[in-house]
Amino acid sequence: MTIRTILVDDEPLAIQGLQLRLEPYDDIEIIDTCANGREAIRSIKTHKPDLVFLDIQMPGFDGFSVIQGLMEVEPPLFVFVTAYSDHAIRAFEADAADYLMKPVDETRLADTLERIRGRLSEKRSAEEAGRLKEVLAEVAPEAAENMADEGDAHAANRYEKLINIKDRGQIFRVDVDTIERIDAAGDYMCIYTGDNTLILRETMKDLEKRLDPRRFQRVHRSTIVNLDLVKQVKPHTNGECFLVLDSGAQVKVSRSYREVVARFVH
Repeated sequence: MTIRTILVDDEPLAIQGLQLRLEPYDDIEIIDTCANGREAIRSIKTHKPDLVFLDIQMPGFDGFSVIQGLMEVEPPLFVFVTAYSDHAIRAFEADAADYLMKPVDETRLADTLERIRGRLSEKRSAEEAGRLKEVLAEVAPEAAENMADEGDAHAANRYEKLINIKDRGQIFRVDVDTIERIDAAGDYMCIYTGDNTLILRETMKDLEKRLDPRRFQRVHRSTIVNLDLVKQVKPHTNGECFLVLDSGAQVKVSRSYREVVARFVH
């Protein structure tokens, strides 16, 4: 699988440095480089890349403006590359696949590319399955229905039962049943179990895809809760409330997510 890639940065040395770091990866094909945001928007619309490494601080159109300028097209995956760590939260709110600090660390780059490969593989598999269903629906409707049923069964089993978390130089194998809640802290997730707190480097959106939504639900912009471990709902002011968990911890549910609480009220 070749990953068609565009590099965007107003500093030529930064472009050259990233090109050198990407050279060892045979599946990365750099199809264009851009020196500013306007060039990037034109190039992305023309070449339709899989991946864009995007600088944030650029004169004129910054990195966030580039993403806004692509609202009407199918966007590629974006990895922000910047010298400023204070943009991290906003980057992940813009659905960035990752966020790299300059100068780019080779180990971090390798981790990022592994994540990109996974996301692109999922996307392409979904697209191929969709095309197959369309063909089957025309020539063999019954087969298409069976395929849909099998897809539902597969979806029910695809969520992870164990999550490997590398923290403090150790690898912990965490049973998802024991996860009580998850809090976002920039580009890190704080995983709370009954007797431990672990740090996982992953975006909340990516982590949500790995957990069964029938059990794990976001109750706040930065918090996911295991609904099986909720023992009490405490109403609060302004339509908000608190969930009391088995450990005794209390988690606020914002008004935007109050439909989660509705499933506890009969």
